[in-house]
Amino acid sequence: MKTTITITLLFIQSIIQIIMAQEMKENKGVVTFAGNPVTLLGELIKVGDTAPDFTAVGEGLKPARLSDYKGKTVILSVFPSVDTKVCAAQTRRFNKEASGLSEQVVVLTLSKDLPFALGRFCAAEGIDRIHTLSDYMHSEFGLKYGFLMKENMLLARGVVVINPAGKVTYVEYVKEVTSEPDYTKALEAARAAL
Repeated sequence: MKTTITITLLFIQSIIQIIMAQEMKENKGVVTFAGNPVTLLGELIKVGDTAPDFTAVGEGLKPARLSDYKGKTVILSVFPSVDTKVCAAQTRRFNKEASGLSEQVVVLTLSKDLPFALGRFCAAEGIDRIHTLSDYMHSEFGLKYGFLMKENMLLARGVVVINPAGKVTYVEYVKEVTSEPDYTKALEAARAAL
């Protein structure tokens, strides 16, 4: 019974997201997925923008907001699903790099994975230096930052760095979603934002 209710709720949420997607700004020609052009929904974020606050689902199904990390440099590591080779590599890499960053730098990963899947992955891989957030419920992050792909309702791959004053200092929408981001540039931007 619980499984049926959960699946029904997820289906309803998907329908709501599709309806919302039909009313959103569409950005074409920014990224491809496996060589095929995809449409990003929402406002593309730019360097110099004030980072919009958003709510996603964190550990224990608790709401997590960007504003929870106010006053810190935040790296947003964005990807479609941790159950893929490239997304898993991105998560492992930022977890490894986080140990060499200042205590004033926080790494948040964002995907459309369910929190349970993110928790299992982190437990199995020893991921303990980053925070995993799920945008599965309302796609609020994806729409506010322009990372939501219309064709599959997953997040595109990329990185956003936000300084302690809440300004965006670095943005990368990875041109081909199946490729990894430029870790060096993202980490340099995070160090420079301190």
